Amino acid sequence: MSVALVAMHRVSCAYGRDRALEDVSMVVEPGDFIGIVGPSGCGKTTLLRSILGTMQPCDGQVVRRERLKIGYVPQVETVDWQFPVTVREVVSMAKPTSRWSPWSTREERSTVDALLERLGVGGLAHRHIRELSGGQQQRVFIARALLRAPELLVLDEPTSGVDVRTRHEMLHLLAELNEPGLAVLVTTHDLNGLAAHLPHLMCLNRRVIAAGAPRMVLNPRVLEATFGAPMAVLEHAGMPLVVDDYTHFNDQLFRTKEA
Repeated sequence: MSVALVAMHRVSCAYGRDRALEDVSMVVEPGDFIGIVGPSGCGKTTLLRSILGTMQPCDGQVVRRERLKIGYVPQVETVDWQFPVTVREVVSMAKPTSRWSPWSTREERSTVDALLERLGVGGLAHRHIRELSGGQQQRVFIARALLRAPELLVLDEPTSGVDVRTRHEMLHLLAELNEPGLAVLVTTHDLNGLAAHLPHLMCLNRRVIAAGAPRMVLNPRVLEATFGAPMAVLEHAGMPLVVDDYTHFNDQLFRTKEA
């Protein structure tokens, strides 16, 4: 039997007197691919911080497998894009700390270049990070997270601020990374572009509202409890499609058919 990478047992977290998480329990197993879905301010980033160990719960317990290696990709809004650093330097910053040096060895540079090539940004090693597109920047930070060969890859809103094509590319990239057995945990508010395609979802609004396969949790009752507004769920190409204004959507669809 596999040993869980991370287990959260009735975890609550707070900032001062304000509770960000309430009584949250979840388990991340090797090879899992899990999406955490919820509105802004629902506690998604706090949940990731508790898993990473950068936030201590005020109640409950987070248990990580001994010597668990976690790779973390932050929200793009938290990155200083004006900092004078190249793509290769960004990735190299995550090199193991057993050999401290401001310079990388030839072997370390080769490892970084191989990662960049694997993620489709191999020709950009000498470019400044601010010169890249949103999708390219995300790939660079994923390469940085992968440098230490993690067992769990954690991403905070990786499709925020990118176009539809880039969202699809990101979904395929994460699926490819997950396929060999790397556990992937991703937060998102992108219900149709990302969440509907993940094998397992957890709807969060400070508390866990529901967890399971997308077809089980993406329903009007769960979505209203999660996002605080009525939503309709249709089916398109065999996948759930969430619309937050069904009347407007239906009118637009009718006009399109009439035309």
